[in-house]
Amino acid sequence: MTYILPPPAVTALAISGSDDTFPVRRVYCVGRNYAAHAREMGFDPDREPPFFFCKPADAVVPVQAGQTLELPYPSETNNYHYEIELVVALGKGGRDIPLAQANEHIWGYAVGLDMTRRDLQVGAREMGRPWELGKAFDRSAPIAPLTRRDDFSEAATAPIWLQVDGQDKQRSSLQHLIWSVPETIAYLSRFFELCPGDLIMTGTPEGVGPVVAGQLMTGGVGSLDTLSVQVVPPL
Repeated sequence: MTYILPPPAVTALAISGSDDTFPVRRVYCVGRNYAAHAREMGFDPDREPPFFFCKPADAVVPVQAGQTLELPYPSETNNYHYEIELVVALGKGGRDIPLAQANEHIWGYAVGLDMTRRDLQVGAREMGRPWELGKAFDRSAPIAPLTRRDDFSEAATAPIWLQVDGQDKQRSSLQHLIWSVPETIAYLSRFFELCPGDLIMTGTPEGVGPVVAGQLMTGGVGSLDTLSVQVVPPL
């Protein structure tokens, strides 16, 4: 059997300290998972369970350690926002994963950006429509190299931060996640069969805001490889 079209290339993340790569199957994103961010977006974080949206795997842009990604300003938006996040990569799948076993499913962690066409997201939300135009567009998920789980002991406590042109914009701690990483994995596995290669973007702290062409975003989570992204003019 042959394909009538060439199969799409596999999206794969770099791995810190290795020439191997991590193939990406699916990208789940947790919405409003820091209380202060939920409030800045006009919601009460104490009244809702976690909710999720997805990005396609080919929205991921791998960024090599020590390099700065040139990220074109996307089309059809005038309000392009950064959201710094801890990314969790799964090396083991399952359904209805018990909370006590959730960490066993993690392969590693990375720093990522959930780039957002905020005007399109908010417009869709106000009309009760899906968020794909605002969240799932091309190159909307730059991600730094993965660090193996056992090499990152700060997964519940690390600081998380983002600067734009050297100025602090987001600064918080993973301690402020409303739903911890194990809780998120266990809850999500009630609705989807999770698989090796899945990524979970765990939410962003307060301080989200716009960037324009020419600005440099730098972000980190504890000892993970720092992510550096330069916004450049549209393609």
